[in-house]
Amino acid sequence: MMTKKEAAAEIRAAKVRLGLTWAGLAEAVGRPVSWTTAALLGQHPMSKDEAEAAAEVLELGPEVVVALQLQPMRGALETVVPTDPTIYRFYEVLQVYGPTIKELIHEQFGDGIMSAINFRLDVRREADPAGDRVVVTLDGKFLPYQW
Repeated sequence: MMTKKEAAAEIRAAKVRLGLTWAGLAEAVGRPVSWTTAALLGQHPMSKDEAEAAAEVLELGPEVVVALQLQPMRGALETVVPTDPTIYRFYEVLQVYGPTIKELIHEQFGDGIMSAINFRLDVRREADPAGDRVVVTLDGKFLPYQW
């Protein structure tokens, strides 16, 4: 049986080979681009219909369809401290701003956390005269601690 990691490698190769975009794949699957990208990279299970739609567009076989439906082992980093420069920048942001984010959440919402399960993600480009900006929105439901 193909693993989700193996399926993700085939998906990325097919995406490049066919000149597809994550946005185009999301449209074919009928889900948001950030969710679809995460699912195709192995971080969410897809329904049979979603997996079949993706595999059809990517021209991939039934073993990929099955792998996409498997329950994932979430967390895709190979090392505790990420070494990929793009991913490391987010690690660095949390090292510097993590305590601030925590303080502001507690001050504005009370004792609790931001959900990573009831969660939305958006990445977009914003034009700026000093150089285009990467805007990342992390949108999670507040979950109060219950004692």
